[in-house]
Amino acid sequence: MSLDPQLEKAELRLTLLQKRKALSLGEWQEKSHRLCCHLKSSDLYQKSQTILAYISVHQEPDLSPLFTDQTHQWGLPRCVKKQLVWHRYGIGDQLQPGKYGILEPLPDAPILTAEEVDLILVPSVGCDRQGYRLGYGGGFYDRLLSLPEWQSKPTLGILFNFGDLLQLPIASWDKPLQGVCTEVGLRQIPLKLTG
Repeated sequence: MSLDPQLEKAELRLTLLQKRKALSLGEWQEKSHRLCCHLKSSDLYQKSQTILAYISVHQEPDLSPLFTDQTHQWGLPRCVKKQLVWHRYGIGDQLQPGKYGILEPLPDAPILTAEEVDLILVPSVGCDRQGYRLGYGGGFYDRLLSLPEWQSKPTLGILFNFGDLLQLPIASWDKPLQGVCTEVGLRQIPLKLTG
């Protein structure tokens, strides 16, 4: 008898979030710093002009040191109903707490369209070897990545190494990412050929 994949995901999410919460401030900062170093030295990052990122909450890897890199244009999400809207972000731009208490751009900040984006850094609780992601369960990134204009964009799951797993339970709507970046390094996931 197989377990309900959603139940399995919920239990796994709780375990990984507890591990993340147990990190000391020093461990969190050090792991975040190493992750950012791996990201910055990757070809994918260096070849990208406009990168979508996020503001860290609940001890997610902290990407904020990257935002001072003026060779890139940065975008941050704002939750609007059940969708993510992306806005340009530069150091010093004002942010405000959104629906989930996460800092996000003001509604009148310039919007970024899919055509402008070269890379999406996806906050992840866990990822597996095939690129499937375990998020928070809200479906925001699954909905975004299922839209035709976003499907061709390179995506990297951003997480700490203890969340880099062999296999996750997957649902029909789950979209695999093209790579994973942790404090241990960045690995790209080979595209599966179908047919």
